[in-house]
Amino acid sequence: MTETADVLVLGLGPAGASAAAEAARRGCKVIALDRKLEPGRPVQCAEFVPALIDADVAGAVRQRIDAMATFVEDDAADLQQNFSGHMLDRAAFDASLVARAARAGAHCRFGRSVARLAKDGVAHLGDGSLIAARVVVGADGPRSRAGKAIGSVNTEMVETRQITVPLRRAHAATAISLSADIPGGYGWLFPKGEAANLGAGVSPAHKARLKSIVARLHAGLGERVGREILALTGGAIPVGGMLKPWGRLGEALVLLAGDAAGLANPVTGAGIAAAVHSGRLAGEAAARGAPESYQEELEDLFGPALDRALRRRRELLEQVPSKAALRRGWIAYPEYWQ
Repeated sequence: MTETADVLVLGLGPAGASAAAEAARRGCKVIALDRKLEPGRPVQCAEFVPALIDADVAGAVRQRIDAMATFVEDDAADLQQNFSGHMLDRAAFDASLVARAARAGAHCRFGRSVARLAKDGVAHLGDGSLIAARVVVGADGPRSRAGKAIGSVNTEMVETRQITVPLRRAHAATAISLSADIPGGYGWLFPKGEAANLGAGVSPAHKARLKSIVARLHAGLGERVGREILALTGGAIPVGGMLKPWGRLGEALVLLAGDAAGLANPVTGAGIAAAVHSGRLAGEAAARGAPESYQEELEDLFGPALDRALRRRRELLEQVPSKAALRRGWIAYPEYWQ
């Protein structure tokens, strides 16, 4: 038998949980699925969000961030004050969003994978069960099955590797490393209390170098951090800009949100805030059946910033970047915004 719903949400990260909550609040029967066994785990995120994120993060904050230090090659750090944000416990953050969706009436199910979306919009699950919905919200990450089904596919990616290490001296600034030796990306150190997330992202052609790049960054921090590796993660980030965020499979409307819609920033890789906001808009559009207005809202909200970031990213990829080019390609410098 085929189970039915008004809205089927694929993925219960920030985008999917936000979409499920919004659609359920508007009276829709919502089924939301995630292949993970529990919200947010394993963590595949640097866990930083800007202070202006449109979500309640209070219960998941590990540390406040006040500034950003940027290192260009071997130059001394350029410190940007008033760069405020929060380091999250991403698993706790995701769990709080899922709990909110459940309170709104969404049926949230974990350990459930979607094998494919058929041409009629019916979801075929890995266990052989079927779910049919009027609207499918694809919030299932950069390699979204929903996006593939409607032909909206992220083709430009950055591959990442991140370790968590002990932090021996507490501080409230993120540290960014820009170098021609980190092609197509950058290195980062994000403090979170007694530990820090240390990682790097590169173009896929250089993925094999990631382990050595992160090890070099680790060694270069000297006594600031411990040698022990507390956790290891990584994954792909879409960096090609926004995709067309909707399509149809038979009578079913398909909407994309978050990374599935290509909303991660092509320069910084940041995507949590965009995921939350686009998820809410997708839930609203699912309830109203209004894909064109959903696309217009995403373009108005994210289009200019994504377009600028994509231009800067592609400028860097066209050359072996000089220090001046690296500065022009990073958000901390006025050249980026010109």
